[in-house]
Amino acid sequence: MAQESPRLSGERKELPIERGFPIERINEIAEKEGRAKQWYRPIYTMHKWWARRPGCLFRAISLYALLDDPDKVNIYEPGENGTLDDYGAGHSDVEKLIENVDMADPESLWELYTKDVRIGDKKILDPFMGGGTSLVEASRFGVEADGYDLNPVAWFITKKELEAGETSVDELKEAFQQVKSDVADEILNYYKTDCPHGHHDADVMYNFWVKEIDCRSCGHTVPLHQDFRIGKGRYENDNKYNILCPDCESVFLADEWREECSCDECGYEFVPEQGNVDYGKYICSECGQKYSITEQISEGDEFDLHLCAIEYYCRHCDEKGESKSTVKGYKSATSEDRERYRKAKQEWENSDSLHQFVPNKPIRSGWKVSNYEFEGHMTGGGNLPRHGIENWTDMYNDRQLLSLSKIIEAIENLEDQNVKEYLLLTLSGTLRTNSMMVGYDYSYNKIVNIFKSNSFDPPREMCEGNVWGTEYGRGTFESIWDMVKRGVEYANAPTERYVKNGETYETEEFSQPIGQNTTVHQGDMRLIEAENEYDAVITDPPYYNNILYSELSDFFYVWLKPMLEDEYECFEPEHTPRAESIVVNPASNKGDEEFESELKQAFSRINTALKQDGVVTFTYHHSSSESWGELLESLCETGFEVTATYPINSDLNKFMKGESVSFDIVIVARPAGDRHPISWNSLRRDIVRTAKQTHQRLTENRDLSDGNIGVIEMGRAFHEYSKHHGKVQRDGEIMTAKEVVDEIYGIIQQGSDIGEVDVFLDLLEIKDPTYNDLNMLTRGTSANSDEMKQIQLYRMESGEFVLGTWDDEKRLAYIQERVNNNDSNGLTPLDKAQFLRYRYEHGKSIQDYLEKWTVSDDLRKLCQELADASGDDVYRRILGGDRTIGDY
Repeated sequence: MAQESPRLSGERKELPIERGFPIERINEIAEKEGRAKQWYRPIYTMHKWWARRPGCLFRAISLYALLDDPDKVNIYEPGENGTLDDYGAGHSDVEKLIENVDMADPESLWELYTKDVRIGDKKILDPFMGGGTSLVEASRFGVEADGYDLNPVAWFITKKELEAGETSVDELKEAFQQVKSDVADEILNYYKTDCPHGHHDADVMYNFWVKEIDCRSCGHTVPLHQDFRIGKGRYENDNKYNILCPDCESVFLADEWREECSCDECGYEFVPEQGNVDYGKYICSECGQKYSITEQISEGDEFDLHLCAIEYYCRHCDEKGESKSTVKGYKSATSEDRERYRKAKQEWENSDSLHQFVPNKPIRSGWKVSNYEFEGHMTGGGNLPRHGIENWTDMYNDRQLLSLSKIIEAIENLEDQNVKEYLLLTLSGTLRTNSMMVGYDYSYNKIVNIFKSNSFDPPREMCEGNVWGTEYGRGTFESIWDMVKRGVEYANAPTERYVKNGETYETEEFSQPIGQNTTVHQGDMRLIEAENEYDAVITDPPYYNNILYSELSDFFYVWLKPMLEDEYECFEPEHTPRAESIVVNPASNKGDEEFESELKQAFSRINTALKQDGVVTFTYHHSSSESWGELLESLCETGFEVTATYPINSDLNKFMKGESVSFDIVIVARPAGDRHPISWNSLRRDIVRTAKQTHQRLTENRDLSDGNIGVIEMGRAFHEYSKHHGKVQRDGEIMTAKEVVDEIYGIIQQGSDIGEVDVFLDLLEIKDPTYNDLNMLTRGTSANSDEMKQIQLYRMESGEFVLGTWDDEKRLAYIQERVNNNDSNGLTPLDKAQFLRYRYEHGKSIQDYLEKWTVSDDLRKLCQELADASGDDVYRRILGGDRTIGDY
């Protein structure tokens, strides 16, 4: 419901974040932090939570949104003594830093980014705290903070992050050692194998399993290998591949996995690339039968699992100083390895007392679990029951359940509840890589985690890790413990990493630990009772169907519940809350309309809780004018006006079945004042004037791409509109926010006449361009990345960005199809230039095409631009250099 009565009275102070924001400085840190979170901010690697924004971003938001009164600021130099810096409380220099922030040069306040800044008399709210990034960063400024989240798992993770600063690292270490002495040796004994280089045991890093099914035609057992790679070669063999022989199951090195090779052991000749599975169908090697795997399972057949290979680490060989390839490598699984699993399975079956620690309960239906049960359309649907997975324990083998339950039992026996919870957090984090729902990354020789695609995707080839962990291996209990311990150490004495002249530096330790004066609540934020209480709301609200937290987080919840339900009321229910989630989810009968309505309810509650001169700052992920319009409408109709927007490069690779959210934006909004009627023509002139002034100031003073400038222009234009929302008239009718946004898009794009070809030329100039570069170059322009993808100017292939140059097969196939259709009008100058370049390279005649097309001025100009952008002077020669089109 729209909030009609404005709460703003008198003049309010413009905040630094409304005048400018140093996105260049933030982006250079965010890029590095995204690749190395465990070193930049280890507190956020204590446990998985989805779609985390970089900590450096929320630190910058806090600095620029909260620091507005120099009389209430104390600044300390990081270090053991925590001495007062040159900028003292109320010092005139601090006032200048605040006042000097503007759009053209926002970096004056950035001087304080690396200082231990304390801001007094401020209270903030994060109503969608998720993994707690905003609260952690705000707490470092000494402000009072409240956080809310509907999800109990998010609440628990954030709670432990905020309590870490008051937790004794020594007590944690002592507790871990107790658990280790109780169960580590037992668990490690389940993960032993014969070393292939001597008569002694080696540690299993990973067991490689494959599903098997009996051919419905001849009964032959078919292992469901996509191909026969085990892993890439390492060390002196890094140009080779470890291959599993489909005949004798020995593991050997081959030069190439896409070409025919022969097994070193049995001489069997085969092409490793050609597995037994093709587009969801198995291929019987005996009779050639092809049949749908899921259909055969639905008809009553069941999978068997077969242990086929092992990756090992040998401590004995390591201590003897053997070569790296001897110490760590791959081997075929033997009958002794399978017997070791059988014994663990038998022990699990006989250990009734341990079964209480595992969630042998049905998996709740949902879009990520069984989308075929519901009406509606959305990507990322699940199909677990048709893979035989109905209970949570069906995701694990018996050895994993035995190992995990023993760890939980040992944790349960600890006395201190706080310490116990950090070890439980470790166990929960271990689950991501210790189920039969994960595979192995052949290219990087490591196990993958279950949420690589933010879905439940049962693999046909599973990787079982060493649950406790050995010297090497990813996602083990011991390695996750190290990450939790580092997080607690960081919380006790945080530091800040920053970039200066391209080099990364780290400050001394800050004297104030993380989490002080911060409270977290589990529940629906729409039930917050506060009124006129918070100076700022800093958050990351839900976005349509981006990630279905309520469904995915059940994976952790069912393991946490047994140990937490007696301590915390929110862990008493069987599942996490779902009906109250603000999200698009067909399984909950929630579509776009419901999402937009509930988001407005959320913003309305935020407006009530916020002080009349407060500020709302949040990140948002989207890519279209439609989503801009929906967001602007939600804010304006709940009593806000947008005052600034800034583009941020963060979490760009959000792959949900191969799809990426285009980019992240920081939105700044304030409670709206009185809104006055205005004609569209008058408002349009104001917007054009504002956009042009913004563009001029940014281009003259800052090194930003046209796309980044366009996003900032958009925020200034939104501010102009927000002052008149609901009262903008055109032809006698009130314009909606969505209609205005469409017009604003056109205004800004007219000032930046950049199309798909221009973006392609810019990408040619970049060495090894990425999807990130594409996003940056298309922002605020008329270029459409989807259109570029459709005409094969780029594509994503195995997670890599591929540019559609003249020698790219798929781009050429796209052009050739149009050439074959004899439709010269359907060919763009770029199509023609690349086609001619290809034929030139291969010495083929192009005279016929020259006669049909003629060499237009546009084609000549484009060839010059292609030559300049790519450094390929052939483009110049084919149109009249030392070797012309006419020569052919």
